[in-house]
Amino acid sequence: MATPIPIEEVRALVEDYPRTPVIATVGSHSALDVADGAVTEKFPSLVLAQEGREATYARYFRTVRTPGGLRRRGCVDEVWTYPKFADLAQHESQERLRRHGALLVPNRALSSYVPLPTIENELRVPIVGSRAMLRIEERTERENYYSLLEAAGIPIPRRIASPDAIDTLAIVKLPHAQRRLERGFFTAATPAEYHRKSEQLLTRGTISADDLATARIEEYVLGPVFNFNFFFSPLPPRSEGLEILGVDERRESNLDGLVRLPAAQQLELSESARIPEYTVVGHGTLTVRESILEDVFRIGEKFVDAARARYPPGILGAFCLQTCLDHDGRPVVFDVAARIGGGTNIHLGLGHPYGTALYREPMSTGRRIALEIRHALDLGRLKEILT
Repeated sequence: MATPIPIEEVRALVEDYPRTPVIATVGSHSALDVADGAVTEKFPSLVLAQEGREATYARYFRTVRTPGGLRRRGCVDEVWTYPKFADLAQHESQERLRRHGALLVPNRALSSYVPLPTIENELRVPIVGSRAMLRIEERTERENYYSLLEAAGIPIPRRIASPDAIDTLAIVKLPHAQRRLERGFFTAATPAEYHRKSEQLLTRGTISADDLATARIEEYVLGPVFNFNFFFSPLPPRSEGLEILGVDERRESNLDGLVRLPAAQQLELSESARIPEYTVVGHGTLTVRESILEDVFRIGEKFVDAARARYPPGILGAFCLQTCLDHDGRPVVFDVAARIGGGTNIHLGLGHPYGTALYREPMSTGRRIALEIRHALDLGRLKEILT
């Protein structure tokens, strides 16, 4: 069994880094937010893209400078391309990243396209965040975000043991068969509905039999979805470490189209067309009623404490708790991103509402990450925010 890279070894790498490091991330998910935040805080930005998927970064948001070297437009200073995303972890690429002084900001694309054992055991590039916690997002793992949430005493949806035990509206959680970064979720209120829908989705190729066998089934919490974008810093005193920057919601492929149809028109669709897909295609911005914020901070603090106890040094930097607010307005956490969330691009440049209120200037998640690097460098404590 491979051994995880010791945190001391990773942190020692920055001793040979240039005075101004480069902020790097994988070219998908929330890369523009990371790049925009980097250049706002006067750091060079680097996007690691797959060939054929680089135009957004290499052409449309590429940095353009004045003759004097000032950025005139754009936020992506450099783009490196690879035949496959996973190639960024090859030995030669790692050496190049270290020579360049790259600090890697993890997003879901990194942990989806680069195998987790490679990230944990072989990727000798400093990560701004919590390398050891990326694995908890895999629901099939024995130790995952559900076990961490339960240990923290944070409300989660009730688990349903098997398809035949479905006794209420439930959601079945498993990855999409073709697009592994996306969801193949479906809902069912009875065992018969589960079997009917799963057969249709298997036939359509949306889900696979292997994934269905290990899927998690849980009670569907009726309520609006709020994705809370947190940030935790180890630099100030513990009582000041947790911040809420903003809130987003998802826009999900044909699900959003279906719910916009009147019920009569939904019923006119073929039976298979009535089964929505939950592929995330965009995000919107939200705020939450202020009387609920204290509960939100409370679950955030519990998560930070549980993460520090179970995965030292715990959660570092950006993370997202995806919640439903139940009929009493209480947050129930149904998913966790132990890194920058997928919806933070909605606030790049403008800042998240709560982050901006806290810092008195536009503060997006990408900028908050860059600001953390800036503060850590000024304090001589950069190693403390890296794993």
